Amino acid sequence: MDFDFTEDQKHLQQEARRFLSANCGTARVRQVLDEPDTPFDAELWTAMADLGWQGAILPEAYGGSGMGATDLCAIAEELGRAVNPTPFASSVYAFAEAVNLLGSEQQKSRILPHIASGHQIGCIATAEGAGRPDLECAFVDSSITGRKVPVTDGDVADWAIALANDSHGESLYLIELKRHGVSTSTLPTLDPTRSCAEIKFAGASAAPLGEAGSGKALLQKIHDRAAVFVAFEQLGGAEAALATAQDYAQQRYAFGRAIGSFQAVKHKLARIYVANQIARSNCYFGAWALESQSEELPRAAAAARIAATRAFQLAASEMIEIFGGIGTTWETDCHLFYRRAKQLSLFLGPINMWKERLAAEIEKQWAHADSHGGNL
Repeated sequence: MDFDFTEDQKHLQQEARRFLSANCGTARVRQVLDEPDTPFDAELWTAMADLGWQGAILPEAYGGSGMGATDLCAIAEELGRAVNPTPFASSVYAFAEAVNLLGSEQQKSRILPHIASGHQIGCIATAEGAGRPDLECAFVDSSITGRKVPVTDGDVADWAIALANDSHGESLYLIELKRHGVSTSTLPTLDPTRSCAEIKFAGASAAPLGEAGSGKALLQKIHDRAAVFVAFEQLGGAEAALATAQDYAQQRYAFGRAIGSFQAVKHKLARIYVANQIARSNCYFGAWALESQSEELPRAAAAARIAATRAFQLAASEMIEIFGGIGTTWETDCHLFYRRAKQLSLFLGPINMWKERLAAEIEKQWAHADSHGGNL
């Protein structure tokens, strides 16, 4: 089977790259990094909304463009290449997808047009701190109480989807963050261009999202879908890091030769290239599974997530080494890619969680094969 973008999708990707090259260079990313009171590039966010990116795959009935999932994957790769300083991943890949997939007609009509227009931002709030596996957030008498931390883009979001205990078990809830009973505080992070927050609920009004008692299963379904888009962002970042490192290796001279002619540097560039190609093939598999609504999506999403996380982290780390001593300085752009690689490696859960997910899916597949006489 041949996995690749169509000609129309390649054209869409080229236009996205052209726009981001003009409007989201590393100088724009640094502006957000240099200004603590600026959690994201609001001007870029508005320009992206004017292009229809926030509503790319949302139905036209809710203000979207009705495009396919693979179209958004093409855009996501370019957003990753540009290390975009916006809450796109939280609001579009995760929150909007969840509301569109699980929300009632009333919820979708009320929320999605504002997400598509870029006037409102959404996030997913599930974690309750490191080393706290038990869910303490609770829904009682139409309101939610508890604490979620860390929440990516939680300090700039208007809406959140939270996992909470209730009389049915564990369920998902929609919470409007600008209302009574909700307080947010920004947390320091390695990548300030993607802000992070602690959100406290004290009797905040909340509405059920999806089937009651199925919170964990529904959350995994959301994560599987979002993971494919995030993997393409990671792939775009890894490709940009490779291109930057390669250009530098051709221009930097030592001992009368371009450093790219030295075997050690060649090997580093080759390792990045191979990892990127492995990630790309897995990303295409994930895009196909998502677009076709295949039952293989959980396995494909986990594989894409693992391969893309490894590729971006390798590319960002090796990029610094190829630049040498100046690679660790503020003046070079290496740290922008390194920060984002680390941030995205934890978004939607760490890589070990996805490895366990992949192993479970493979085991399930083999168990199914055994029950059918060994035929997969």
